[in-house]
Amino acid sequence: MSISVPKAKALLKRIASRRILVVGDVMLDHYIWGDATRISPEAPVPVIDVARDTYTAGGAANVAINLTSLGARCTVLGFIGADADGQRLRSVLAERRVEAVGTPGTGMTIVKTRVMVQHQQLCRLDRESLPAAYAVDSRTALPLLQQAVQACDAIIFSDYAKGVLDNALVAQVTELARAADKFVALDPKPKHALQFKGLDLITPNKREALQLAGLEAVPGAPFPAAAVFARLHERYGTKNVVVTMGEDGMLLGVGGKVLKTIPTAAREVYDVSGAGDTALAGLVLALSSGSPLVEAAHFANAAAGVVVAKIGTATVTPEEVLEHLAHGT
Repeated sequence: MSISVPKAKALLKRIASRRILVVGDVMLDHYIWGDATRISPEAPVPVIDVARDTYTAGGAANVAINLTSLGARCTVLGFIGADADGQRLRSVLAERRVEAVGTPGTGMTIVKTRVMVQHQQLCRLDRESLPAAYAVDSRTALPLLQQAVQACDAIIFSDYAKGVLDNALVAQVTELARAADKFVALDPKPKHALQFKGLDLITPNKREALQLAGLEAVPGAPFPAAAVFARLHERYGTKNVVVTMGEDGMLLGVGGKVLKTIPTAAREVYDVSGAGDTALAGLVLALSSGSPLVEAAHFANAAAGVVVAKIGTATVTPEEVLEHLAHGT
């Protein structure tokens, strides 16, 4: 049973008044589109005839444009370099009505370049500096953080383990958020080992949930949901946990207990790039707008179901969500 169209319409109306602050690793996603009809005489590799280049927001910036695409307002705080790619990323964010607050530094803007041949990804090229270049000094950024937290309804930490988020920044923003009674969510990267406690929502995938819980995956065994949720609650005290399970949907937990599983809403899957960002945006918008977790998960699942049917890093509009729901997902 999914969220009904009338409930989704009412939720989208509430979402239109939300402002969300995203703090994390922003990136520029670059796509090279072309075709391959011959093999290079220089090496056994295809020769790509480039047709066009496109650019969109990636990482935490993709979370931000998913929020505005669904009708909310958004401010994103992360590192954007003083380079051509940084200017391009700022332009992409401005076009999508996202207020970008860059932090000073000497690193290059993070760019992920994907070479696409006949709508299939051939390879990915990454350009980024060492993590230290992206660090935010939470003490000097305090006035900016105070203003941004006060102005928003919810905060999302979007961690891609590139260096923007560290324990000091997470603690500083969480303390400000708690003092102002704001909703706080985290999309974690366990290898980064951030310290956090008492957040309203975390959204790991299966592998990340096991790592956060300190449990080993057992080949062929079912996902140990009860043990994972109990351990996550013991370690982190998070109110809501949503484990994204890929083709198996979403596994929901509250207060350390398994609540239920939401099956995937995707009818067709072309590209999962950024689908987790879409799900995160939908969950935070719905939960911070007063929806219960199950309803929020159905809404986020429907939004992600639209995105995976698109090629490349994509977003979803309210009209697309409603149409998706109307067709019985």
